[in-house]
Order: sequence, then C-alpha cells, then structure tokens
Amino acid sequence: MVILGIDPGYAILGYGLLKYDRGAFTVLDYGVIETKADRTFPERLEILHRGMTMLIEKYKPDHIAFEELFFYHNAKTAIQVAAGRGVALLAAQQAGLPLYEYTPMQIKLSVTGDGHADKLQVQTMVKLLLKLSTVPKPDDAADALGAAICHASAIGPSLEEYRIK
Repeated sequence: MVILGIDPGYAILGYGLLKYDRGAFTVLDYGVIETKADRTFPERLEILHRGMTMLIEKYKPDHIAFEELFFYHNAKTAIQVAAGRGVALLAAQQAGLPLYEYTPMQIKLSVTGDGHADKLQVQTMVKLLLKLSTVPKPDDAADALGAAICHASAIGPSLEEYRIK
C-alpha cells in the first residue's frame, strides 16, 4: 500500500510518501510544496492544488493521511492554513482516494509512544523508523512522514473511524 502523508499549510505544505508492506516501510519521496509570499493568495492555493495533483498522479497513493489542523491564535493564519488544507483535500477527492486525518497528538503517540513529544523527538523517531541517514527536512516533511506512519499503524478494523466524512 502506498500512503501519502500531508502536513497542511499554505506557505509550506509537507508531504511524505511511504510504501507499507507487511510491517515494513519504504520511503518513496518526501518534501514540501512551497508558495512564495509575493504571490497572491489565490495563486498560492493554485500552486498547492497543482502540486498535490502532480504528487497523486506520479505516485498513485492508495490512501492519503492528513494531519488535522490545530488551533491558531492568529485568525488570519488559521483561515489561510485551512484554505491550503482545503485545496489539498480537493485534489485528493478529485482523484477519488480515501482520505483520513489524525490529530497531532495521535501522530506523536504513534511515532514516538508519547502524545506530547516535541518536534525533535518526532523527527528523530521518523528517521529511525524509516531507516533514513538524516532527519527529514524541513519539519513539515518530517511531520507528513509521521502522518503516513500513523496511518499505517491504524490500518485494521478501526481504520474507518479516521476517514474524513
């Protein structure tokens, strides 16, 4: 099974692609889709949508796992990140793929065994679990790989409870 993990954003959207087979991971790709601040907001959303569509067409994932948005103190930032998440969801929906979401706490718990782990702990465990030579950079890519790892651990009878409805 190929899993595309997504750490939503509008300036930087992290992605991580894993092949998961009988408890073993193979890293296919990871990175970020970046949008430049000098672009209009609609242009930035178009770049995110196009990038997601290209990833989906290239890797043909079986499932897409999103990190759920957490609370932002800045309302403008929250709205922009939610819009970025929305275009990523749209690209996945247009491809007809099953979509799942996990809270940051669920991802941290799945990756590190501690739902309150800090970013460095998550990045270090992602590196170890995926047998990478270095910690995935930037943080958004490591978070997206964490979402994919979390999804792989959720596969089973309870998977439907995480499906985005």
